[in-house]
Amino acid sequence: MTQPPAVLRAATERDVPAILALIQALAEYERMRDDCVATETRLRETLFGAAPKAEVMLAETAEGAVAGFALFCSNYSTFLAQPGIWLEDLFVRPEHRGHGIGKQLLAHLARLAVERDCGRVEWAVLDWNTPSIGFYESLGARGLSEWTTFRLTGNAMHALAGTAS
Repeated sequence: MTQPPAVLRAATERDVPAILALIQALAEYERMRDDCVATETRLRETLFGAAPKAEVMLAETAEGAVAGFALFCSNYSTFLAQPGIWLEDLFVRPEHRGHGIGKQLLAHLARLAVERDCGRVEWAVLDWNTPSIGFYESLGARGLSEWTTFRLTGNAMHALAGTAS
């Protein structure tokens, strides 16, 4: 039997510095570094506090280097009347790409979805990121061109909530 490309494990609070480093590397790759304001304190609170908002799987090489991660949370499909998994971020460091780590992380999420009786695993990808799009399509995923993603943040979100200062 062949050895898997990486060892996957659930992140713990002690992994927060590594998670932040991966998020920052992802922000660089996505050309969005200025938008990345995550801190260790916020990650510790939102991932490992009293009410965790998401989960993180880390991929480590045989040498113990953190090669990548998947950060995900639950969502819900009213049409399926089932929960789902929303993959917020999947990132493999460039030096570890091409060895199956991304596929290993996605396969793990697919297994979790089956175990948790989820109807689907969903994520978004930047339209210019053709290497990732090709990779996802090679796994059987399909792009949903009939949907447009909307985002409400910052001042607009506070204005709508009635909490603008």
